[in-house]
Parts: sequence; structure tokens; C-alpha cells
Amino acid sequence: MIESEREACQKRLSDLEDKRILVVQDTTSFNFAAHHKQGLGVLDDNRSAGFFAHTSLAVSLQGVPLGLLEQSVWQRPLSTAKKDNAHQALPICEKESRKWLDGLESSISSSTPIEYITVCDREADIYELFQFAHNAGAKFIVRAAKNRRLEAGGLLFEALASWSPHTAIELEIASRRGAETHVAQLELRFSSLTVLPPKNRSQQNSSLRLEPLLVQAIDVREVACAADLEPIHWIVLTNLTIDNAAVACQILKYYSYRWLVERFHYVLKSGCEFETSQLQTYEALRRFLGLCSSIAWRLLWMTYQARQTPEASCASILSTSEWQALCAYMGKSPDLPKQAPSLRQAMRWIAQLGGFIGRKRDGDPGVKVLWRGWEVLQTIHAAWLIFHPPQNPHPTQDVGNV
Repeated sequence: MIESEREACQKRLSDLEDKRILVVQDTTSFNFAAHHKQGLGVLDDNRSAGFFAHTSLAVSLQGVPLGLLEQSVWQRPLSTAKKDNAHQALPICEKESRKWLDGLESSISSSTPIEYITVCDREADIYELFQFAHNAGAKFIVRAAKNRRLEAGGLLFEALASWSPHTAIELEIASRRGAETHVAQLELRFSSLTVLPPKNRSQQNSSLRLEPLLVQAIDVREVACAADLEPIHWIVLTNLTIDNAAVACQILKYYSYRWLVERFHYVLKSGCEFETSQLQTYEALRRFLGLCSSIAWRLLWMTYQARQTPEASCASILSTSEWQALCAYMGKSPDLPKQAPSLRQAMRWIAQLGGFIGRKRDGDPGVKVLWRGWEVLQTIHAAWLIFHPPQNPHPTQDVGNV
């Protein structure tokens, strides 16, 4: 199922005019401690039953999800006591963190003429990822977590703290309270630095030869925020060229889209309610995850595409029979419009099916209410097809069903 999604995503990307795409990666865990399942591993607490999934989501430079490029699933065995930090001497191919390199490799292995920019959070601050990207000519944007040694002497965080701000900027980012966004007032610093490999890596055991690498470092600090929130402080490392503050700000904007993959996992859990599945085996759950992932990314796509191009035709995301069924139901009439309604109108109708009131202060509907409305629409659509069967008994799958 995931391979089919990946092929469909590559096809959509190859048809785009913009040949630069973000690949946002993140990991989530599925907890089945409350349900009796067979063949599951353990989660981070080394006790609860469940498994993990690592997703690579294609995102446009405007922040619209475009599909799944990769999703790996695995179980973690029950671990026994080990010497602290013993894993650091292991080669990357023997670590779970290999998932970040695999996600990057899955995008650059594509035959489409597209430049992919891998976007990851602090867990991906792995020197092997930077080295792998350097060797492969791939681009990355990663939030720093480690205070790395510098070729010029000293440490990364201390060097950044000593810089004077280049300028003050405003950046719209996802709220830490939910799906909403807010505008943050930030101080911006950026420069080129050469970082050194970690001392605890054994070159004999490493699958990559680690060398000093030139990276661009961006430091942003929030100068004013709500009293009940922790101020934003991001240190972002990238191998993209930064010529001026405007380019640095654009890279930060790309990094802010990383929250979309978290929203994707949120839809899987809160919308598709994957963790409440009554399937009993790991293999059955893996197959069901593939089905849910197909639905979840499409729902996320519709949500953000409607915000990006609200006046576009909804025919870009709904099949002909879907938007016709929606219009007939919401209009309480069999008389259909000659053209499909706008994307914004269709999304608000779907949200209303899920309980969205649509008051002025409510803003745009979120993915949770759209998920509930989408479920209702599928029932309406099924009834519509009974009374309006397609003329072609084996119609070609259109855009709305991809």
C-alpha cells in the first residue's frame, strides 16, 4: 500500500512546475497497551506494547502536503540493562537512527528531476546524516540538538550566543497549543561554520567516513511571547546556501512546515483512531496503517490546499461524483451546478457535516472536524452512486481518488 502511495506521490510531484520539494520526516509510536495484541514490541518505557512508524511526507514550498514518499514500520524488542552510551560506538547501520538516512535516501533515489530538501527535528541531529547528505549531494534542514565542536575552536552553541543579531523578523509558525498558527517576533543570526565529527565514533566500525563539514547555522530567539509559553529558540543547521537574511528567513519557514508530519500522525491517531483498532496481529495492523495513512495524508492535503488556494475548483481534490453528492446533499436539491464549487466552499461543507458551525471567529476548519465530515461524506457518496451509477463500469481513477 505504501509503495502504491509512493508511486502516486512521485507522479504528482513530476507534474508540478516547481521542481523543489520539502521532505519532512518524523517518528511516532502506536500504543496498544490497553488492547491484547499478538507479536508487538515495546515502546520507550520498555513495557507498553506497541510499535513505531517513521514517515517521510512530501510538502510544497508553500506548505501544502503532497503525499507519502516513505513510511517504515518496526518493533522494538524488550531491552536489557546495558552500559550507558554503549550505542554511540555502534555504526549507524546498526542503530534505530538509521531511519533518518533511509528517509533521505528514499527521496534522492527518485528518477524525477526534483531537488528534495530533507527537513527534520532535533532527533535527526546525527553527524552521519550530514555526511551522507554531503556525499550524495542532498540538501537538509535540521534543528540542532548537540553542541558540536568547531574547526575554528570552541563549541557551536557558545559561538552562536556570541554573535550580534543580523535583524529582527516575523515568522508565522504552528502554535504549541494546537493546529493554529501565530506570528513570532524573532532575532535572527546566521553564519557559515565548519563542524567536526564526534570523538566517540569509531572510524573502523563506521559505515561512513566522517569528515569536517561546512554548514550554515541559523539562530533565532523569540523576543516577546505570551507569559505562559516558553520563548522560541531554534538553532537550525543546513547545507543550503544563505546569501542574506531573506534567504535565512525562507529556510526557517521551510523548517516550520515540519509540524505538518506531526499533524499527519495526529490524524492517524485522533481522526482514523488507529490505536483503537480491534485487529489482533502486528501484520494486520501494519496493513491497516497503510490504509489509514492513505486517508490521513489526503485529508491533510485538502485542509492546507483549501487555505492556500481557496478559490480554486474543488475538482482538484474531489472526484466528480463526490462533489456532486456533496452539492446535492448540502443544497437539498437534485439540481446540480454546472461547475464544481470552490475549494473553500467544499471544505466548509464537509466540515459542517462533521459539526463545524462556521462562525466568523471560528476561522478555517481543522483536520479533526474535517475527518468527521469526511466520514459522513463517504456515506452520502455511496448512496449517490447507487442512484447515479457511473456510465463506464470500470472508470479510470480520477484525481479525487488518488
